[in-house]
Amino acid sequence: MSRVRSTEEVRKAGMYMAEPMLKIDNIDVYYGAIHALKGISLEVKEGEIVTLIGANGAGKSTTLRTISGLLKPKTGSITFLGQNIEGVRAHEIVKKGISQVPEGRRVFAEMTVMENLDLGAFVRKDKAGIQQDLKHVFELFPRLEERKNQSAGTLSGGEQQMLAMGRALMSRPKLLLLDEPSMGLAPLLIKEIFNIIVDINKSGTTVLLVEQNANMALSIANRAYVLETGRITLSGSAKELAASEDVRKAYLGG
Repeated sequence: MSRVRSTEEVRKAGMYMAEPMLKIDNIDVYYGAIHALKGISLEVKEGEIVTLIGANGAGKSTTLRTISGLLKPKTGSITFLGQNIEGVRAHEIVKKGISQVPEGRRVFAEMTVMENLDLGAFVRKDKAGIQQDLKHVFELFPRLEERKNQSAGTLSGGEQQMLAMGRALMSRPKLLLLDEPSMGLAPLLIKEIFNIIVDINKSGTTVLLVEQNANMALSIANRAYVLETGRITLSGSAKELAASEDVRKAYLGG
């Protein structure tokens, strides 16, 4: 498999795709009788970090679960690289190039670090490429290499987050969906995780980030959307939203 172009290469060559990499158009999603997402639309261009911020229960995780095929929208469309993917099975969406790091990490506790990483590459057959990506994951997360034969359940919360991210990268995604990567982590670890997200993006992976820590999310993102009770109420560049009085009052502590 050919290496994904780095974000810097994409930007310098002016090669942002005319069509967004991911486009969500007016989707409605229900949990039983609960109307969780109400006509939301958003887009992510190749090479970007886009963040979705909002309070608990706003619908951020539901949006990611719908993109990755775990939930099906009742109306509207989701296109990825020009193909409709709403209703496509989750494992087929991974094959198309979308991988998700779920909220709460969800590593396989009884399995070793190495076994968890191997599982991340389950849709791939290219052995040389898998080894290349394993090396890349260990460069990003040296602690995982140190603990590769350890059970995932014995890792700290921060190490489990690194493992969940490493596992997602083993499918070599074009688009990485990150659901609350800072949840439950100490401030120093949060900073480390966000620095790594920037490194992942610079090496060519587009990122859609869901995060309650709006300060950190807006500090690394290109663009942002604010989700409130299932509706997108604001969108713009991350700088614009960080400077917005409404956003500051609601999400940035002032």
